[in-house]
Amino acid sequence: MMDAEPLEEDNLLDENHDLDSDELYEHYRIVIDKKQSLLRIDKFLMDRLPHATRNKIQNAIEAHTILVNNKAIKSSYKVKPLDVITITLPDPPRDTEVVPEDIPLNIVYEDEELLLVNKPAGMVVHPAYGNWTGTLVNALSFYLNNLPTSRNGTIRPGLVHRIDKDTSGLLVIAKTEFAMTYLARQFYDHSIERTYYALVWGVPKEKKGTITGHVGRSLKDRRVMSVYPNGEQGKHAVTHYEVIKTFKYVSLVKCNLETGRSHQIRAHMKYLGHPLFSDATYGGDKILQGQPTGSYKAFVENAFKIIPRQALHAQSLGFIHPKTKEFLQFSSEFPEDFVQALAKWELYAD
Repeated sequence: MMDAEPLEEDNLLDENHDLDSDELYEHYRIVIDKKQSLLRIDKFLMDRLPHATRNKIQNAIEAHTILVNNKAIKSSYKVKPLDVITITLPDPPRDTEVVPEDIPLNIVYEDEELLLVNKPAGMVVHPAYGNWTGTLVNALSFYLNNLPTSRNGTIRPGLVHRIDKDTSGLLVIAKTEFAMTYLARQFYDHSIERTYYALVWGVPKEKKGTITGHVGRSLKDRRVMSVYPNGEQGKHAVTHYEVIKTFKYVSLVKCNLETGRSHQIRAHMKYLGHPLFSDATYGGDKILQGQPTGSYKAFVENAFKIIPRQALHAQSLGFIHPKTKEFLQFSSEFPEDFVQALAKWELYAD
């Protein structure tokens, strides 16, 4: 019998819940040993996957996120020698205790399986060092605790993706184990439709384009993501962009994510030569276009005060509903600071 091993030859393991991804799932690949005896797949996987329970595995099988030889199977399927098993599971909950907090949530949509939240800029998604309270997960823990869908008193706010603290916009939250698994598979398959709007410095030469370049931690500063076009570092990342409107020195750009790496749009747009407006981490909080003097300097500094964070908004999400199998599309309006910044630049450019 063969255990899960790092994917070096053809055995296993590609885990995608690291800090370089905004998509929270695990992905595994197992090639069954030639000497493996017949054994139910749920029993087989329980012994080999971290954090696995029979319920979690059976939910994944039902959601068709566990495949054998690229085909859906039942829980009663018995693994055979040389079978190839591919598995996509939602990111396991961390050991950190989450304290429920009564924090208002802007809920765009909710049913028994999931809910959509329009996250304000400034709110951290998940508790971590330096931000143990006041996060979206703290708020969800409080909100979900009052719903009949919480099981056995256990609260698992079902994050399958995240957005940066100072990015505003839509997040889908799974309320059941099945929904978490089903949505995680769509993120892994890149079938989730995600549209962001960004205000960037300058005017891209091409009105439409695709930025392809691995995104990973900077070798000089671990807080920053760098683009590695030759793939020597980081992970594969693709952003499709379109210039919607220009305002002389800045542009409103629509970005569609094909992959979901951490800081992907921010890193990709800087690599293109157009950092996000007011993005201190990637140099966008300085005057990068026009002469930094006189009334123009005062104008830009005032614009920075209006939107003192990266000008990025997760505007829409589209996905297949876990139960109804209907494709759902949701959108959100630009937040007030984004609207005011756009209006200020529009007046300046006229």
